[in-house]
Amino acid sequence: MTVHQGKEPVLITAIHAGHEMRPELQQIIQLDESSRLHEEDPFTDAWICIADNYIVPLRSRFEVDLNRTRSEAVYQSSEDAWGLDIWKTPPTEAMVEHSLAEYDVFYQQLRALLDDMQAKYGRIVIYDLHTYNFRRGGADAPPDNTASNPDVNVGTGTMDREYWAPVVDMFIEQLKSFNYPGGHLDVRENVKFKGRAFAQWVHDHYPESACVLSIEIKKFFMDEWSGMGDPVKIQALRQALASTIPGVKQALSIL
Repeated sequence: MTVHQGKEPVLITAIHAGHEMRPELQQIIQLDESSRLHEEDPFTDAWICIADNYIVPLRSRFEVDLNRTRSEAVYQSSEDAWGLDIWKTPPTEAMVEHSLAEYDVFYQQLRALLDDMQAKYGRIVIYDLHTYNFRRGGADAPPDNTASNPDVNVGTGTMDREYWAPVVDMFIEQLKSFNYPGGHLDVRENVKFKGRAFAQWVHDHYPESACVLSIEIKKFFMDEWSGMGDPVKIQALRQALASTIPGVKQALSIL
């Protein structure tokens, strides 16, 4: 896990960017690398440098999913993971406990970092970066309907939305106004996702001092089936996300 601490009230996470797996799990996993990559969040780790504080786990979500509750963090069956047949043989109890120990370490480190940031700045904002698929029918199938698949879905379902309104509204306004190549981004709130266990954990522990924006970016910047990214679009998304930080900091200061 890569953890960097800087000097500002903004933290960036990319908790599904990792692709590594322990050798003992590599021996029993049924999925090939491309199938795993399809459900991971490639390139989100290319955007973490927009702030001084960031956390990027190296492990694949197929080893331990940090955006699920602890009891659901290790995928046991196809029902846990989009109907995929994950394992040749199920992980042993010892393997599961090893993965859950990694889960515990992550949240211990997160808590230490957030406690320190809270002491320094009072209130902080976290960009919880993810990506999502919109061509689940296959590489040659038409894309999913844009009405329910915005370019950027901002999940705010686990927070006190009224309390954090200045921060959320500023982020959405700034991201929409960015002059993205080919036209402004379609940014909407809670259309596709509302945020999951990571955001819930932060808001449960820091309800009035930490705001998690669960940012799901549609994989329009890459080929979700081959895993190939478009460098121009990836860089433009980094710039778009970076453009929101000054306004978000300003909104934090007036709460």
